[in-house]
Amino acid sequence: METRVNQIELNGLTFQYRESGEPSAPPIVALHALGKSAKSWDQVAAVLGENYRVLALDQRGHGGSARTSTYTFELMCDDLLHFANAMNLGQFTLIGHSMGGTVSYLFSETFPSRIERLIVEDTPPPFPDKPIEVPSKPSDPLPFDWLVVPSILRQLNEPNPEWWARLTEIIIPTLIIGGGSSHISQNKLQEVSELIPTCELVTIVDAGHHVHDANLPAFLTAVKSFLNS
Repeated sequence: METRVNQIELNGLTFQYRESGEPSAPPIVALHALGKSAKSWDQVAAVLGENYRVLALDQRGHGGSARTSTYTFELMCDDLLHFANAMNLGQFTLIGHSMGGTVSYLFSETFPSRIERLIVEDTPPPFPDKPIEVPSKPSDPLPFDWLVVPSILRQLNEPNPEWWARLTEIIIPTLIIGGGSSHISQNKLQEVSELIPTCELVTIVDAGHHVHDANLPAFLTAVKSFLNS
């Protein structure tokens, strides 16, 4: 399946996104993890693009999108709103992995009427835990803006308690896919699935944090079954 790479101006910033599937098909927006890009969804989009219009967005500071001086989950949430509006998406399914998953929870809490279904891959919203140390910047050139790392880690270390408290407000059908042997607490994923009223948790054993890379067939089976339910 052909992937089309496009650029769009959102709120004065240039963003890049990858599109698969028919423009008239039901839309899915996919958000990648920290340090990744929309390209990380290509294999998923190749399959889902048979029945859906898959729009994978390079979030700010990543891929072909603008490098800005500030990076927060809230700004990424605003970017998604501008993107959905610019693409004329009334309602859409949202898939998010890791950092993109946190943006997806936040967006679904803030703009519930825009989301049809929510799929989150191996992440709970940030919660108070032992602090993560900010690593030093690697000397090699990076495919993303290093400034994103300290900014996002700061929010992981000092999370807004509302993100967790408002999970009960996510009233749309939700699927959480856990990777089992991940560094992410699978118990926390269980807690999230109990707080969101209509939520299913599927654990793909031994997949680790990057579920759709490690076990694409199982990931797609879970997603397709959820979308068809």
